[in-house]
Amino acid sequence: MVPPAPTRATPPALTLLPAAGVSVSAFLLFALLLPGWGHALLLLSVGAAWLVNRDLGKDLTLIGLGIAIVSSTSVEADVSWDRFLTIGTVLTLAFLVPLAVDRLVYRRRAITFPWRTGQPWLPMQKAYVIAVPLLGWAILPFYFIRSGAYQNWPHITNASELVRFFLGVNFVGLWDELFFIITCFALLRRHFGVWTANVLQAVIFVSFLWELGYRSWGPLLTIPFALLQGWIFTRTKSLTYVVVVHLLFDVIVFLAIIHAHNPEWIPIFIY
Repeated sequence: MVPPAPTRATPPALTLLPAAGVSVSAFLLFALLLPGWGHALLLLSVGAAWLVNRDLGKDLTLIGLGIAIVSSTSVEADVSWDRFLTIGTVLTLAFLVPLAVDRLVYRRRAITFPWRTGQPWLPMQKAYVIAVPLLGWAILPFYFIRSGAYQNWPHITNASELVRFFLGVNFVGLWDELFFIITCFALLRRHFGVWTANVLQAVIFVSFLWELGYRSWGPLLTIPFALLQGWIFTRTKSLTYVVVVHLLFDVIVFLAIIHAHNPEWIPIFIY
């Protein structure tokens, strides 16, 4: 459950500007690869948040910590052992450090893990779970192959790389939900309405995915996906559900990229 917004009244523009600055800093850091400008805007935005609203400052600090940690290395897809371990470690710290600060420094539980809500999935939710991989099958090969974006992922040549690629795709999918939804979106929801918070988290989410490899016209896919994940979490309050949706989609991502590099493998797609 997303914690309620703090009760302290602050003019909306004064809270929105620092939050927007944090989101734009991610765009500068991940999409435009401008670390100097990106880190400067991130620090300025977090500092401004502390000046206008202490609770907002705390929450944007957590988001900013995660963004800063991710920005410490390139997250371009790479399955070589050193990059596989480096990226995995950095992403893990980007989630665990804000969580630790929330628990141990702030002495609160603003970041929570609603794995089990006690509510059964509705028929529409079950239908969407089935529709997601079908939509991925119809859309993803066309995107990766027609745009050439599949070349942003490594050409797998042996079984070890194949296993690392599969694990990496699924790890990043799980991490996306833990950081962008459970951390960024949930913390932003403490201060803003659903769609304001959703757009702010989507800017961070999509910027990260751009650096990861979803380029060319990839944002036409990643922007709706990021917004949908935030909206679905708002409706279901279930981390389990958004993770299942994401990982089902990522299975098709994995298969489509492998097929794009090796057309004779997994010939199940139409594009």
